[in-house]
Amino acid sequence: MRAPTDRGGSGAEARGRLLALRAAVEARLAGVTTSRSDVVDAARGSNVDDEHDPEGATIAFERAQLEALAGDARVALAEVDAALARLDDGSYGICTVGGEPIPAERLAVRPTATTCVQHAGR
Repeated sequence: MRAPTDRGGSGAEARGRLLALRAAVEARLAGVTTSRSDVVDAARGSNVDDEHDPEGATIAFERAQLEALAGDARVALAEVDAALARLDDGSYGICTVGGEPIPAERLAVRPTATTCVQHAGR
């Protein structure tokens, strides 16, 4: 079943939203990557025993947090790319569970949605 062109707006509008979202996620990933590099570089230049420092978080903890944020950004990027692929193949805006159209309101709020609200919890 092909998605109607007005699902979530016109195909051009949906593509524009997805490309803007992709750019934002790429920028977030770049920022997290830079922050992680800064933490690693700072640790290299220090011989402090941060594991026993009562003043704050350890470098390992900060690095783990940044790695988790980078992982989240990579997942979001994959979701955007998958949505763009669905837009290209005509399945964007169609629920992958029930096959019904995903309401434009849902796609406006969550452009990478693959299901309608009814099937979102499954």
